[in-house]
Amino acid sequence: MLVGAALSWSVRTLDRALDGETVYRELLAAEPVAFWLDGSLTDRAARRISVLGTGSEVLVRSVADGDVFAELSALLAGRSGEPPAVLDGYFSGGYVGYFGYELKALTGGTAAHVAATPDALWIWADRFVVIDHDRDLTFLVAVNVGDEWLDRAERAAADWSMTGVTRPAIADLDLEAHLELDRPSYLAAVERCMTALEAGETYEVCLTNRVRLPPVPDPFGFFCWQRATNPAPYAAFLRYGDLAVASSSPERFLTVDADGWAECRPIKGTAPRDLDPFEDQLAAKALAEDEKTRAENLMIVDLIRNDLGRVSEPGSVQVPQLMQVETYRTVHQLVTTVRGRLRSDVSVLDAVRACFPPGSMTGAPKIRTMELLDELELSARGVYSGALGYLTVDGRADLSVVIRTAVLTPDETVIGAGGAIVLDSTPAAEYDEMVLKATATVGADSLGAS
Repeated sequence: MLVGAALSWSVRTLDRALDGETVYRELLAAEPVAFWLDGSLTDRAARRISVLGTGSEVLVRSVADGDVFAELSALLAGRSGEPPAVLDGYFSGGYVGYFGYELKALTGGTAAHVAATPDALWIWADRFVVIDHDRDLTFLVAVNVGDEWLDRAERAAADWSMTGVTRPAIADLDLEAHLELDRPSYLAAVERCMTALEAGETYEVCLTNRVRLPPVPDPFGFFCWQRATNPAPYAAFLRYGDLAVASSSPERFLTVDADGWAECRPIKGTAPRDLDPFEDQLAAKALAEDEKTRAENLMIVDLIRNDLGRVSEPGSVQVPQLMQVETYRTVHQLVTTVRGRLRSDVSVLDAVRACFPPGSMTGAPKIRTMELLDELELSARGVYSGALGYLTVDGRADLSVVIRTAVLTPDETVIGAGGAIVLDSTPAAEYDEMVLKATATVGADSLGAS
């Protein structure tokens, strides 16, 4: 589609909420690219909404290709048209994809490692399904592609049925045996972080590791099992040829609404669930009161306030929720909300650039801490630690932090995990937290783990 061409929408409404898994299997599995932003299992929003679709164009970029933030901003600005009123408040068309961590080279960091996967992957979504699970509605949408796809989607919807999921073999593997930084190496890296903290080089370091597992024959089947065993507010599946991303992220990186309000919800602080309700309640209470955890959270909040402050109207940056415990299937998390109203001269991509990479995945101060991480981590983080979600033609965005995520290729399955190191950290405890997070990603049973 030519940039500058006016957009036209075709929408059909079904008076029931379709099942996301069957939508994908029946309508999207054979497409060369596809996505599923799964909001069906979250209780963190006023309405639970899922978006599934495909597109005829894909923007694939590496750091060496130039400024992808500027390129996407220009592409969105060049596509004009007003989405139909029936899609008000929903995803109404735009790009779905991810920004990988190595794009930090465009926001003040350096390209210390080269990722095996694209640094940016964005699908122009011109055929998609929006499911409103709470209002029991589904919208079939086509943008500038005619009605043939809508006809096929409507016919198929009449006969969709649910299917089961199979436990993937990698869920039974010993994750610690597949760590890129083994236990001694990770503990040594934590000690190096502690030395930097004591020297005043940094205040907090988000050290991460990679788990490299065998390839999964059925990436979508893996995602279905992952979402069943570890449901999360920002569950997502993205496929581009042989590359697939399966995410069970609980963390919001950045949203921008129609009125220009930008919001980040950093997570710092994680504790495992317990099968005993009383012990589980004690674990949540201990997380909320833990001084080290609160210090971690507060430092990242200050960093994000600064990031948002650079693109927000003076005095508009606020913290409506400070360090609240949120509970998920396998873990408790300590979450803060930071908001600011973007200046009139600031685009969505300007806001993404100002806040990227997510502060909760770097530490503070951001630039010096990223330099330290480049020294300690053996490989590129790739998709992990970046941002995934959508950018709309009408100036909105909804992006998650890419954590609790598996990147699947024909060669391997890679999972990133880590944690924040501060002066009060204990190396052994940091190692255990990293392993807990990696375990949650593959949906393995971590409930009750110490």
